[in-house]
Amino acid sequence: MPKINITDVVLRDAHQSLFATRMRTEDMLPICPKLDAIGYWSLECWGGATFDACVRFLKEDPWERLRTLREALPNTRLQMLLRGQNLLGYRHYSDDVVRAFVKRSAENGMDVFRIFDALNDLRNLKTAIEATKAAGKHAQGTICYTVSPVHTVDGFVKMGKELAAMGCDSIAIKDMAGLLTPFVTADLVKALKDSVDLPLHLHSHATAGLADMCHMKAIENGCDTIDTAISSMAGGTSHSPTESMVAALRGTEYDTGLDLEAIQEVGMYFYQVRKKYHQFESDFTGVDTRVQVNQVPGGMISNLANQLKEQNAIDRMNAVLDEIPRVRKDLGYPPLVTPTSQIVGTQAVMNVLTEKRYQSITNEVKLYLQGRYGAAPAPVDATLQQQAIGKEDIVDCRPADLLNPELERLTKEIGSLAGSEEDILTYAMFPEIGRTFLEHRAAGTLVPEPLEPPPSNVAKSAPTEFNINVHGESYHIKVTGAGHKGQAERHFYFTIDDIPEEVVVETLDELVLTGGTEGAVKKAIAGKRPKPTQPGHVTTSMPGNIVDVLVNEGDSVTAGQSVLVTEAMKMETEIQASIAGTVTGVFVAKGDAVNPDEVLLEITP
Repeated sequence: MPKINITDVVLRDAHQSLFATRMRTEDMLPICPKLDAIGYWSLECWGGATFDACVRFLKEDPWERLRTLREALPNTRLQMLLRGQNLLGYRHYSDDVVRAFVKRSAENGMDVFRIFDALNDLRNLKTAIEATKAAGKHAQGTICYTVSPVHTVDGFVKMGKELAAMGCDSIAIKDMAGLLTPFVTADLVKALKDSVDLPLHLHSHATAGLADMCHMKAIENGCDTIDTAISSMAGGTSHSPTESMVAALRGTEYDTGLDLEAIQEVGMYFYQVRKKYHQFESDFTGVDTRVQVNQVPGGMISNLANQLKEQNAIDRMNAVLDEIPRVRKDLGYPPLVTPTSQIVGTQAVMNVLTEKRYQSITNEVKLYLQGRYGAAPAPVDATLQQQAIGKEDIVDCRPADLLNPELERLTKEIGSLAGSEEDILTYAMFPEIGRTFLEHRAAGTLVPEPLEPPPSNVAKSAPTEFNINVHGESYHIKVTGAGHKGQAERHFYFTIDDIPEEVVVETLDELVLTGGTEGAVKKAIAGKRPKPTQPGHVTTSMPGNIVDVLVNEGDSVTAGQSVLVTEAMKMETEIQASIAGTVTGVFVAKGDAVNPDEVLLEITP
């Protein structure tokens, strides 16, 4: 038996960290026979952000991905990352949903459940661990490593003991931001091994350039398994290269027993695959020692960069990275891992883009400050808490104890669109995009986002950048892509004065379709909302989508009353009435994409 085991994260965390979780199943399957023959302890291939990305961007059924990978990797343990009571979504789910999700994941082929809670509140792991054990699968209790005035080695060891008492089969140290340093790693691993008689796994990102050294110190002090990524998908915000660690340990008492030459073949395959996703790469996924200050995890940096780019605000990245530690302190030093990384990151973005801290507070921050995600590691800022939740009660019990069973209600809500329990659970994770996904699947109209469409995707006779005049207004148009030909409805992507837009064109004649692109753009521009000029014009501070419209034309509203709910960067925000008065215009509907400097509602005093 090898002394040290390897878990390769190439099918999940590597591409989540480097190019926003965009790898498609079609690019995983060809290499699966070689991956399966390596002899890894496990392959991490599901969970984390993959479920969201499949449904939201790739238009793949994540459950079908799991089943397909199970069939393609018959000899290797499959591993997933599960967010405890949050599962794979961004809120807490009732216990019956958690049990059903774990049960169906196990039955569809999952072997190892790495279970964590973003706040290290172990109450939020209890149901998922019990469900994993009931399914006869491996429950890996996880410690989210972070650095703050309230996080200590003794505290992490106490967590390890509690996870063992909860019935976990192994323990993982999850260093999602690459904050571990070699000698701290040695102390932490030794303390855990001295205190807990369970296999210990180390998951450490290479963001700060320290992961290789941390792995070696962990191994020297008793760590049993390390997470690595194939070399062409390693380094920076990803992980230590698999080949490098195998080579470093070869011929020693810690030899992994893995065939280095065979692993290198896998690396060459993913070297080519990575090129396909170059549009999602960013300048923020290399080695960056600033992580020791801003503490931003690799996957969070990758997604932040992509989301800021979509909002034409990539130039504000450094300001956001500076703001994140300040928001984290205000919220009581939560570890930065999903969903707290999104909660903190999105609020930091809003603080920067609005140029006024906490002018807008996301719904998730409000719920966090109320205690609905669990207990914060340290006291939160009392003034911010008062501003966000007012006189609402603070939750001090396990948050899921306040939730009624949900599965029956969710089943009725989604109705005949769900053909299986898995479909119901997809809807449960993401009600809006889940329903849309199931509707399009039923209609046969699922179309994944384009992969940097080549110029040939837009006919040579059609311009790709031009100025256009409509009703006396001049706009600069740049066509950035188009969906595949032959679709009944074809998507066109462009910018209008640098603001991203998308239109769906019903295909009547492919020969004139691209020539009609300009007409589609004119139609989109003609429907543009007016620019705000009056105090009663309600706007959004960030580009996003309308989740709900809370008022109707003719309604009376008070200043500060919530009138809209928007979603940006996967977080929801309530938009309040700017003045008291009567709603005299509603310019948005549920599902609409919106941008700053547009009037969404008009209120007349």
